[in-house]
Amino acid sequence: MLKIDDPDIVREVTEASDCYEVALMANDLTQLDALFRDAPETIRYGVGENLYGFEEIAEFRKTRTGGSPRRKVLRRVVTTYGHGMATVNLEFRREGSTRTGRQSQTWLRTDEGWRIATAHVSLMESFS
Repeated sequence: MLKIDDPDIVREVTEASDCYEVALMANDLTQLDALFRDAPETIRYGVGENLYGFEEIAEFRKTRTGGSPRRKVLRRVVTTYGHGMATVNLEFRREGSTRTGRQSQTWLRTDEGWRIATAHVSLMESFS
């Protein structure tokens, strides 16, 4: 039977997600690349771009001036499925913005450790 949210696996994925957040805020391209699965099937849908394959994702990060805008994580939900797959969904707010952002990631356990296989980032509309 598939075990959902094994505490040890949740801890592992939470630690990997923490590493991702630190690397994102530091614009640490080497670490960010290391956290994405190096494969043509890896996908990242961003706020303004659709990236197919690890190479497109890495190239996008290299050409993005200044890296990701600073943000504060408001809420994170880590769900694990067995020992090899997990999702990390979070809400965030960029500094100086009132819009809520959303990030969804699918993580896979690989021989190299936990890696992001798919990611999606979006911003909600502001409502006054």
